[in-house]
Amino acid sequence: MALSLLKDIRKVVAGLNANDIRGLAAQDVNVGLLTSSDSLYRKMEDFLAPPLLGGEGRAHALRCARSVDGSARIYDFVLVEPGHPVPANGYVFEPGHEETLIPLIVSDHEKLELALAQTFPLFRHAVASRVISRVARENALFSIVTALPNIVPNLLELPWAVGEFATDTAFLTTNQVRMALLLAAAHGQPVGYMDQKAEIAGIVAGAFGWRAIARELVGKIPLGGGLIPKAAVAFAGTYVVGLSLDKLNRTGSRLSREERRDAYADAFVKGKQVVRELAPGLNKHGDDLTGH
Repeated sequence: MALSLLKDIRKVVAGLNANDIRGLAAQDVNVGLLTSSDSLYRKMEDFLAPPLLGGEGRAHALRCARSVDGSARIYDFVLVEPGHPVPANGYVFEPGHEETLIPLIVSDHEKLELALAQTFPLFRHAVASRVISRVARENALFSIVTALPNIVPNLLELPWAVGEFATDTAFLTTNQVRMALLLAAAHGQPVGYMDQKAEIAGIVAGAFGWRAIARELVGKIPLGGGLIPKAAVAFAGTYVVGLSLDKLNRTGSRLSREERRDAYADAFVKGKQVVRELAPGLNKHGDDLTGH
């Protein structure tokens, strides 16, 4: 069984294209700065490219932000002086409240999120958080769909079709490998299977543990009631893997055992809520929504 699973994971991971992820991260970002005040213009620049960034990183970021000249539509987004008419792609820039713009801009530009994080490091935390939550949600949804396909009408939220995978574990693990590549790109790290070989090996090794936990839950809870906790395990396990990879990319070290334990407990609770949102129809099948 273990050998079969490893072969399945290897086959599908081979279909993941690290070049595609590198290409997304390498996209040009074009930001407009719309203000008549020189001092506010400098504050906008310092927001996007703090002086502490220094070197070529700051120089590159500053080259991607310039004064609006003509139509605002040519920019990916525009930072706008308070009181000035705000274009459709604009965000009011208020000194002292700049940080509130970060999650708004990231949530509005999912297709550009990796490039934003590469170009402007201030977006990295928000992008990493969205990547982790999104992949964890995909894995929870997959766990539900493969068990009760009639509950969720489509797979539009998933990056691949169910039929490509022989087992749940193969999908969950492959999606975590994909997350490792995305997080490396978001943090401006080299992206590739050789570059992430240690992280990928850890993900594959951990797959057997998560599978055992999920099977135990399903086996102990009668009448299909284990489906909620099983999907919550998929969410929580993926979420904790993501948090550990995020910390590794930021600091060079992983979550400690205590940090993993605490993060898993929180993520499991969150995972059960996500499953309720994804598949409210589970109530109709008599499933235990408490996870007990």
